[in-house]
Amino acid sequence: MTKVFLKRKITNRVQNGHPWIFANEIEKQEGETKDGDIVEVADHQGRFIGKGYINTRSQIRVRLLTRDKAVEINAGYFLKAIKNCWEYRKKTGYTENCRLVFGEADSLPQLIVDKFNDYFVIQTLALGIDKWKPAIVDAIRQIFHPRGIYERNDVPVRELEGLEQQKGFLSDPFDPKIIIHENGLRFHVDLENGQKTGYFLDQQDNRRAIQHIVKGAEVLGAFTYTGTFEIHAAHYGARNVLGLDISENAVVQANQNAELNGLGDICRFEVANAFDVLKKWSKEEKQFDVVMLDPPAFTKSRETIQRAITGYKEINLRGMKLVKPGGFLVTSSCTSLVQPELFLQVIDMAARDAKRRIRQVCFQTQSADHPIIRGLDNTQYLKFLIVEVQ
Repeated sequence: MTKVFLKRKITNRVQNGHPWIFANEIEKQEGETKDGDIVEVADHQGRFIGKGYINTRSQIRVRLLTRDKAVEINAGYFLKAIKNCWEYRKKTGYTENCRLVFGEADSLPQLIVDKFNDYFVIQTLALGIDKWKPAIVDAIRQIFHPRGIYERNDVPVRELEGLEQQKGFLSDPFDPKIIIHENGLRFHVDLENGQKTGYFLDQQDNRRAIQHIVKGAEVLGAFTYTGTFEIHAAHYGARNVLGLDISENAVVQANQNAELNGLGDICRFEVANAFDVLKKWSKEEKQFDVVMLDPPAFTKSRETIQRAITGYKEINLRGMKLVKPGGFLVTSSCTSLVQPELFLQVIDMAARDAKRRIRQVCFQTQSADHPIIRGLDNTQYLKFLIVEVQ
């Protein structure tokens, strides 16, 4: 097996658990290899560290799969690994709908598998894991006997690995428009054309967190996508709910979801630029009992992180101004580069500028089927906050 030797100065970071090895951290390589092959990684003194897949076209040259020298990376390895993922989800109570595989957090770098009852969606975001896609599909078939498997590799990050964007069936074709159950509600999910893998499973616990603050409330939701938070609010007893999103397709699906749950008379969705509406309504001193903000990631690059901070401060300032005294702001950030402490600081700055006092109700992260590994920032990305606005 080809062996990669690390430079002395970065050995500790990798030995302490980080699975990524960057091109500029490699001292030398012994043996020939093709991109996507499994290689052995050693420290500068030749001591074994782990095995992973290599790609000379990627800035992340090697991604580690195992630190056990005796383990062979083959189809059986992926079968066992996915079984282990499933055991964890069952132990933590995520069985019907869950993120079955969460990449680096499950020691399967750049592999995403979402389970929607009997349907599965796969993303293989790096060349080394993409080469094992047939083994991964076969493992899912053996463990779950699914009704369908769909590939959602229509993501630009694959191009950094020399891979094409693509999507399609990895099983016999089926209707990719399905209905799932969550917290006693039903939602349309478009596995083929919905954002990411079709549905945001990471907020499923956080959607339950609003149940007490929305009772009898007039609720505004911005950046609603397909309306899951807003429909939960209506289900939990809100008096009326208005959701705004810039995507016409998302609004159509959100209104369909409201009707699907018999909540169309309480919950409605409109196409609008949420940034503009928040600014306009705050100037008009329009107010709601609860305002919910769930914007998309504002940056994926450290170079533009200040722009993201400015964006989060602006929308939360506007959101707070729209909350009646004693009401609640529900706000999220899925930008992994904005760490939890920084996000809270941004919220505090927004409160000062809005001249409002806030009290934290709860501060949470993604649901536990998206486990967090300390030291791997990309595994802790979601921040979910509820504050009382006085």
